[in-house]
Amino acid sequence: VSALVPSQSCQCLAWKPRPVVAWGAESQHVVAGYSDGTMRVFSVSRTEMELKMHPHAVALTAIAYSTDGEMILSGGKDGLVAVSSPRTGMTIRVLADHKGSPITVLQCTRKQYRDFGVEGGELWLATSSDRRVSVWASDWLKDKCELLDWLSFPAPAGPEGLGSLPPSLAMFCPWEPGTLVYVGFGMQKEALFYNLRKKQVVEKISLPYFATSLSLSPAARFVAVGFDERLLRLLHCPAGAAQDYAGHDDTVHLCRFAPSGRRLLTASHSAVFVWELTGA
Repeated sequence: VSALVPSQSCQCLAWKPRPVVAWGAESQHVVAGYSDGTMRVFSVSRTEMELKMHPHAVALTAIAYSTDGEMILSGGKDGLVAVSSPRTGMTIRVLADHKGSPITVLQCTRKQYRDFGVEGGELWLATSSDRRVSVWASDWLKDKCELLDWLSFPAPAGPEGLGSLPPSLAMFCPWEPGTLVYVGFGMQKEALFYNLRKKQVVEKISLPYFATSLSLSPAARFVAVGFDERLLRLLHCPAGAAQDYAGHDDTVHLCRFAPSGRRLLTASHSAVFVWELTGA
């Protein structure tokens, strides 16, 4: 992706969901967000760009496909979230709820929305660096987008000893419907499980440091957390049994479970690790 756009810095990317209908029937696609506010859709099999859009005036910081692959959600350094159609190249909606704080996470899920008495084909969340998380129910084909919940996590003022604040990160929990997991700078070093129905934190798991990356296994009750201290922690929920792994040369800035849940990819400054989960 970087080689195809040498003049710009790639900030984030996402795979199109369900890329193959039948063997060879549809090529795989990836969308990438850039430092100039553009995003580009690439065909992986043909190694070429198919579409360029410019929904933002500043650098993109997060990007995600809708669950059906028909829309692309993108977040910018200024906190704006844009919803764009890769079919038409048009931006159909811009949300300013997080304006002023960079978007750190965008995630969509096709489950759970009926449980909340709202219309829509999916739930999605946006997280910004000011420790705020918004949760939405949407049906883009019907131009519907409804705010379901707005979370703001407290933190102490004037932190000492931190060069920069740890990121605010949130993800839907695959094994607990209606629940999301949040980590970020706060009153305590912990992972918080927030239930959207009860509108409260239902579980807290202590962490040794503030997290720098987060991933939840789609196949088993595992949470992977990376830290600035070159450490990776694997948590088994709900008990919170922990196993720590060293070996990274710098901050573990990326954790990502494979769709099967059997492998975990982690990355630091100059090293990429692929872990095999034998018990998954």
